[in-house]
This record gives sequence, structure tokens and C-alpha cells, in this order.
Amino acid sequence: MYDEMAVPLFSFALRFTRDRTLAEDVVQEVLVRAWRRAGHLEPGSDALRGWLFAATRNLLTDMWRAKARRPAIVSSDEVVDLAVTADDVEGVLRRQALDDALYQLTPKHRDVLMQIYYEGRSLAETAHRLDVPLGTVKSRTHHALRALRLLLQEIELQPG
Repeated sequence: MYDEMAVPLFSFALRFTRDRTLAEDVVQEVLVRAWRRAGHLEPGSDALRGWLFAATRNLLTDMWRAKARRPAIVSSDEVVDLAVTADDVEGVLRRQALDDALYQLTPKHRDVLMQIYYEGRSLAETAHRLDVPLGTVKSRTHHALRALRLLLQEIELQPG
């Protein structure tokens, strides 16, 4: 499980944390949680993959919420810098909404999008990795993007 999932989970966590050390800690914690639940998770299954990404997202969300509750201690110079810095709450909310929408897709659709867009694989690499024909990857990608667009329209993140 580690050999197959550590790199994709690390990439996923790094996109949200922008901190390699923190992303490594998140992946380690998620894999420890998976190990503790080993009797309940089927190795190599789509359900396990989905569970791992959901657990990573949940851990990142918990960390973000915990950090938001803690008051920050800053010097007066840092306060001036913070006042000028743009607020990225909208970006965080958009990323969370996209993540939630991805997990509403079928596992086959989600897997193909994760391979292509999150892991940067080509269509051919994705076909090989998922052990399906190239045409199937193309079709799943088309249908997955259409379904994702509809889900995002429902929550008003994608123009109609």
C-alpha cells in the first residue's frame, strides 16, 4: 500500500499545505490510520484509494481548522505585512468544494481524473495504470469532467 499510495497522497497533501514536511507528516498519519484499519480495508481496491484520499482531506481540514482557532502571535512588522497580503479564504473554499465534488463522482471517474490531473499522467499512462483500454480512459475522462462540471454548477463554482 505504501509503495502504491505514498507518492499520490504526498502530492495531494503538498498541494494544500505547500509545505513538504507537513505533507510528509500528513501522509504518514493517514497511512498509520490505514494500518490500524487494515482488517476493514481491501488492499488495492478503489474503496481503499478513496478512503485514503478522503482521510487525507479530512486530516488536512482538521489541521486547517485547528490552526484557524489558535490566535497568532505576530510582531508589528508582520501585522503590516499581513494587512497587505490578499485573503485566500475564497481559494481555500473553492479547493474544498472541488475536492468534495470529486468524491461525489463514481470511483472510476474519480480515479481517471486523479491520475490525469492530480498525478499528471498521460492518457496512455493512465490506461496502463488502471489496466483499461485507452478509449475507456478517454470516455471516462469526458464523462467525469461533464459530471464534475454539473456538480460545481450546483454549488455555483463553475459558470453555467
